[in-house]
Amino acid sequence: MAKLTHKQFTSIRNLIEGNAQAYGDKAQYVYKNKKTEISFSYNDSLDAFNAIGTAFAGLGLSGKTIAVIGETHPLYVMTYYATVAGNGVIVPLDKEITEEEIFNFINLSGAEAVVYTSQFNNVLAPEAEKIPGVKYFIPIDGEGENCESKKVLSMQSVLDFGHAALSAGNTAFLDIEPDLEKVCAIIFTSGTTGTSKGVMLCERNLVAAGNSASQLITMVNMDTSLLSVLPINHTYEMTCSHIASGNKGTTTYINDSLKYVARNMQKAQPSALVLVPLFVETLAKRIWSNIESKGMTDKVRKGMKLTGALRKLGIDVRKKVFAEIHSAFGGNLSTIISGGAKLDPDYIRDFDAFGIEILEGYGITECSPLVAVNTPKAKRLGTVGKSVPGCTVKTDAPDGHSEGELLVKGDNVMLGYFNNPEATAEVFTEDGWFKTGDIGTIDKDGFIAITGRKKNIIILSNGKNIYPEEIEQYLAKIEDIAECVVIGKENESGDVVITAVIYPNMDRYKDAQMQEIHDDLKAKINEVNKQLPIFKQIREIQLRDTEFEKTPSRKIKRYKVK
Repeated sequence: MAKLTHKQFTSIRNLIEGNAQAYGDKAQYVYKNKKTEISFSYNDSLDAFNAIGTAFAGLGLSGKTIAVIGETHPLYVMTYYATVAGNGVIVPLDKEITEEEIFNFINLSGAEAVVYTSQFNNVLAPEAEKIPGVKYFIPIDGEGENCESKKVLSMQSVLDFGHAALSAGNTAFLDIEPDLEKVCAIIFTSGTTGTSKGVMLCERNLVAAGNSASQLITMVNMDTSLLSVLPINHTYEMTCSHIASGNKGTTTYINDSLKYVARNMQKAQPSALVLVPLFVETLAKRIWSNIESKGMTDKVRKGMKLTGALRKLGIDVRKKVFAEIHSAFGGNLSTIISGGAKLDPDYIRDFDAFGIEILEGYGITECSPLVAVNTPKAKRLGTVGKSVPGCTVKTDAPDGHSEGELLVKGDNVMLGYFNNPEATAEVFTEDGWFKTGDIGTIDKDGFIAITGRKKNIIILSNGKNIYPEEIEQYLAKIEDIAECVVIGKENESGDVVITAVIYPNMDRYKDAQMQEIHDDLKAKINEVNKQLPIFKQIREIQLRDTEFEKTPSRKIKRYKVK
């Protein structure tokens, strides 16, 4: 198939229409419905987009606020797009939050309709009295079981209504002129600090981020297949796996459950994945655990050195030598795009040695979210790449490059926080730079390195500042540790000491008592301490018997770690 270069789009409507014109009946999505595999083409996307938008216009929902919640589904994406293109406000909600939080966010946003997948058929409409502002409940699958409410309209009836109106010559939705500067999305962040703010994005933000991702991720094209595994309410997933990948003509396979990722890898045979670091770390540990169980560690390490030497001579045999590893990913995986948090460079080296390139980037919801990314032609290990087109980054240090808080300006930067002018004012400088809260440096070539999160800094009793993320990278390499968080904790003397809170890899400690596990990990951490300056060494460890609570994007909620 011919590989088209990316196209710049000017609005969400322009994106969807351009995609249909360029890619037509090519599958944009492949997903499962009751074990039946369904292909959803680029033409299908345009058809559903126009039908939903036209139906919303007929229902008085154009320009209104619409919430959407559930698993990834093509009609979820088209609801998102149609709402934005109708100059409305889309509110994508996290499907993992509590029912009370769902109702609170719907009421707070003023949503007049809510679209949802089958997981919520028995949750939303039956509790209509808790969200009185909602005029329409629209289940994507089914009719809204166990609910007699006249407010329930199935997505199929919405599509039928829209198609009938379009056939009758109704152009109410087609004629809407996009207002790129008004609020088009409210993203309630599920942050790691315990605060949840409504990030207000405009269509200009989405267009800027989508075009930047399309331009820079050059290895993604019409021949690319993606496996979508991250939650769709996450802006990183929406921008990269849907807006940008759709613009490039990819086919996206929708993963139906984290339990079935391995199985779906075999089915989809993806050539690219969009992941967060915890996912990458988990995959890496599984690879090495499997290698170790077969007694192949030394052989694999020697193979990595040999293939590395051959590459310097222009001979690349990595996929052949490490065929078994590639087979576990479906056989075609060549690129992983990692974002959302800092990734240990050792994982990048290992995957590269196996023949899989990891391109690390950096983003934040308030920047739609893309700020910087390494690319095949411009990458530097230990950095998150250079700032994306149309986006300027500096630190708050006097020279703009030395270590300090990262500041961002550009078309990707949010309008502000919903109904929270005080919080908005706090994150913008007087001359309009967005304060990310992340600490980093920028080298002479423009590559950005993240040191840590401002709010996570541990201030020791001697006044030294410690970035816990740096120490956590060392601990993540210990295969006996499944997850860990480094915190500052007062000891009996009142001094703040560096403490590692650890969830052990219980598969490696099947019959061990917690004291045995503690002693074993303490010995391993003492070895890690030898690699660290004295003031950064871990003085205490604390074990837990359950995983850490996480956000949908698999970030640990640090504020809950005591």
